[in-house]
Amino acid sequence: MFHATMREAIEGARTLAQLDDLSRTIWQAHAAETVTDGEAQGLAEVLHTRRSAIREAVTSVGIPLGRVTLFPPRRLQRAPERSVAIERRRRLACSGPMPPALASRFTTGQLAVLRVVGDEVARHGACGLPVDAIAARAGVCRRLAQGAIRLAEGDGLLTIQERRHQGRKSDPNVVRIISREWLQWLRRGGRSAAPALLGSIGCKTLHPTDKGDPQRQVVDTEPKKGCRGAAGDLDRSDRTRILAGGGAGRAMP
Repeated sequence: MFHATMREAIEGARTLAQLDDLSRTIWQAHAAETVTDGEAQGLAEVLHTRRSAIREAVTSVGIPLGRVTLFPPRRLQRAPERSVAIERRRRLACSGPMPPALASRFTTGQLAVLRVVGDEVARHGACGLPVDAIAARAGVCRRLAQGAIRLAEGDGLLTIQERRHQGRKSDPNVVRIISREWLQWLRRGGRSAAPALLGSIGCKTLHPTDKGDPQRQVVDTEPKKGCRGAAGDLDRSDRTRILAGGGAGRAMP
């Protein structure tokens, strides 16, 4: 009776979980000597056949074959015009994204990425843009943007906070700058303090002092006259002398 009942139950099972329960019941009955070894072996063979049939009928739901995620594949990012992306990349790299001592460690594309990150940090205190957005603004590819940020993190210039979520799409990472030199550069608006010291480099403007006796110096308070004014004064002095001479001659006997 038990053998016939279990056989009907195995043939009527529709899920693998039901077959597992029936298999557990069969071997418990065998341990209690309710069924013989031959009957238990026969039921196990029927159960194995039924399990194979159910597995073949199961269709995959959710993740297609050959993929490891439920999310759609990422589209390949390409610039509409490569020349425009190259120009944007070079312009951002030459705009002074960080102090020269730090900028010498990175390439042109990496400097363009760090310029975008620095602008976001200066504006919002941290950069929460997705990697694709950073790459598009800098005119580079996604891999180069990721590599530039990771390289700056390895040099101790910034930190990366990952915001992962299990079972759903993760949020963009948060990038924060921790380099004091870079932060001071951003506060000054990308200007270095070196121009203030350029006046002390190279030739100096000398201001020689007068070594004469200050007591003998006569300060001329009258305005200086030009050549025409001096000539006019000379004519007037000559006329005065002539008039004075003429008057004195007439006065003589």
